[in-house]
Amino acid sequence: MISVSPFLFVQMANFILLIFILNAILYKPVRNILIERRKKIQGAQEAIEGAKQSADEAGQAFKTKMGDAKMKGHQEKEALKQAGQEEEKRLLDEINQKAQAELETVLAQIAKDAESARGKLKGEIEGFSAAIAEKILGRAVS
Repeated sequence: MISVSPFLFVQMANFILLIFILNAILYKPVRNILIERRKKIQGAQEAIEGAKQSADEAGQAFKTKMGDAKMKGHQEKEALKQAGQEEEKRLLDEINQKAQAELETVLAQIAKDAESARGKLKGEIEGFSAAIAEKILGRAVS
């Protein structure tokens, strides 16, 4: 028959005692360190996700502000362009009015000078006609 050795119970007690000692000294501290490490890694990952989300939000806000700034700049550019065109039109109209007034003055002066010249020529026409007739006829005409 098979007999059980009394040393078997001693070895079993030794094994159970060794398990309790190793658990208290080695396994629990290592397990606690691993748990703490996992918590730190998880916290770091959450912080990274939060930072990524904040960066994405900041980037989106930046893009929005840049778009708004570009639109505002374009509107201001168009407003300045429109104001410049209106100023140009006003100046051209003013110059055209001045030129028209000067043209009218010059035309009036020319008409006045022409009338004056006609008046002088009408007065001298008899003298010119007599001189021409004398030259053509070769004698004095009275």
